[in-house]
Amino acid sequence: MTGRHTYPAARLHEWLHDAREHTLRLVSDLSDEQLSVPLMEVVNPFRWELGHVAFFYDVFLLRALGAERFLLDGAERLYDSFNVDHDDRWALALPSREQTLAYMRRVTQRVLARLEAGDPDTSESYLYMLAILHEDMHAEAFTYMRQTLEYARPQSAAGADRSRSAHGGGGPLPGDVEIPAATFHLGATRDAPFVFDNEKWAHPVEVAPFRMARAPVTNAQFAQFVDDRGYLRPELWSHQGWRWRERNGVQHPCYWMRDGTGWSRRHFDRLEALEPHAPVVHVNWYEAQAYCAWAHRRLPSEAEWELAASAEPTPDGRGITARKRRYPWGDEPPTPERGNLDARCEGCVDVGAFAAGDSAFGCRQMLGNVWEWTAAAFYPFPGYVVDAPYREYSAPWFGYRKVLKGGAWATRSRLANNTYRNFFQPYRRDIFAGFRTCALDDGASRYASG
Repeated sequence: MTGRHTYPAARLHEWLHDAREHTLRLVSDLSDEQLSVPLMEVVNPFRWELGHVAFFYDVFLLRALGAERFLLDGAERLYDSFNVDHDDRWALALPSREQTLAYMRRVTQRVLARLEAGDPDTSESYLYMLAILHEDMHAEAFTYMRQTLEYARPQSAAGADRSRSAHGGGGPLPGDVEIPAATFHLGATRDAPFVFDNEKWAHPVEVAPFRMARAPVTNAQFAQFVDDRGYLRPELWSHQGWRWRERNGVQHPCYWMRDGTGWSRRHFDRLEALEPHAPVVHVNWYEAQAYCAWAHRRLPSEAEWELAASAEPTPDGRGITARKRRYPWGDEPPTPERGNLDARCEGCVDVGAFAAGDSAFGCRQMLGNVWEWTAAAFYPFPGYVVDAPYREYSAPWFGYRKVLKGGAWATRSRLANNTYRNFFQPYRRDIFAGFRTCALDDGASRYASG
């Protein structure tokens, strides 16, 4: 278990209330019919997922702290994601909507009652944070499930600005930043307040000098690739990527549609004109690779991405200092001025927005807007040890998935930081993923600035 930090009971109470309120807001407007989704690989039944969120607190927090029984009879037969196969979740006799919400309330009340006893120690703090962040991950999943199913965009939080145009100024942000060669410590440092097991621990990695794009690839840039028959040219694709493209008949990004005047994109249940300077989103690792081949660019390694986000250059610009930032802008937590997080804008904004969130090297939006694919396969770091009690968080997925970094507009800000490792199968397009590129060593590029 990785728990070196204590959190005040009041703060955990606040975060738990916020996480639950956000989760319920994401489903409160859906009819019972909408909660009963068709069988698809990339979604879960909404009622199952709600029950699973409650069950996680029940088993990994309350039971781990001594509770003798679950707060719903048979919960482990319904909601244990490692013992209930994905496709079998549609055949379960799930509790009704009202019964599911009642189970969630019982679990929340029991958790809050424990917090009323006083501030938890480091071990308990870790369990609380694990459960809260797990709920945050599922809230993002609820959001992209709504996009997949063509449901209306979720209801706003109080004070949220539904207008992306209010934050979307800034246009494109062309060009690269120069990053020097360095011995960089990839991974979380031991003073981090909360760490998932796959982030442990910072270890030295030799990184050659490289040039990285200041911003993610935009819709306008990716449209040039599409219009240049990029999806129809096998020489641009990896063997696996081309097989995926042919098998699925893919010819453009997910949710894109061409009309008489150009490209449009479905955003939840509405068709909108393609925003030229917003980052391309809902593209998978194969599509990102193919674009890079077309543009004579490449995806960054995980170490390159994390170095660009968290390192600081020496005064002469020839190396990096010993300091490693927790966030691109420093060690202060995210604020609305620094990144498009917490579903405040309810979609992507221009890549030139949020200058206050720049890294020390001048890379923008390394947290927020879109997750960014890296070239890296998801493997453990040296000395990896499975964390209890959630032993299945990382280990079953090593070698089968690709690493994404940063965070998207729907990611909760308390989850996002420079060392956090997201990981998905390379064919997934439903998630809020885009990418940024690095220059090839030979300097050849057709990288468009638009």
